Amino acid sequence: MENMTSAALWWAVILSGIYHGANPGMGWPLAVSAALMERKKSAMPKALGMLAVGHFLAMIVILLPFSMMLFLINYARVIRIGAGFLVVAMGIYLLINTRHPRILARIHPAKLGLWSFLAATAHGAGLMLVPIYLGICGLVESGNVVDGGHAAAQTLMTENISMALLVAATHTIAMAAIGAAIAIIVYFWVGLKFISKSWFNLDRVWAGSLALVGAIGIYFAYIGQH
Repeated sequence: MENMTSAALWWAVILSGIYHGANPGMGWPLAVSAALMERKKSAMPKALGMLAVGHFLAMIVILLPFSMMLFLINYARVIRIGAGFLVVAMGIYLLINTRHPRILARIHPAKLGLWSFLAATAHGAGLMLVPIYLGICGLVESGNVVDGGHAAAQTLMTENISMALLVAATHTIAMAAIGAAIAIIVYFWVGLKFISKSWFNLDRVWAGSLALVGAIGIYFAYIGQH
């Protein structure tokens, strides 16, 4: 059962990355635009790389504080439930407030890394990973013998930080891969007219999925599956 839960959580990390990568709001149209404006194919991977770096940093900024909580050992369930409610609240807020942050429109197009970081942060992309990450950390903790001492707590915190980096990296790789695939298809075959004619807005789906992920996190924390 524990192995199945672990696999499900890691698949959730990957699928959320694919979901973020497919969302135009995470920036893949900017990579296509960069290649077209500079008239260089090499501009696309550079832009995609900057978007990935910004997205990764946004994930880390959210996950690292949770990984460094020493009291995560004793209050894991409470923290997971609290994080779940936070994600649900963010989803409800985005459902009510559909306007995009104005600051994103004021960032210079060349600063794609900064734009990606702020876009992912503003849309709560990192928050979506929190319940999943805490669930994975719970599995790691249940597999260790913790004596409550400082050394054990320090070891567990180190493992949690490493796990935060691994979760963020896995998520970002999936996000970058699907974003790159879509950008390549648009650039080489369908063109930018495809974006203007068939733009798909995932804002409400995004907000709903945040609320759903938060609710699932609360459920698993409540029933005691660590």
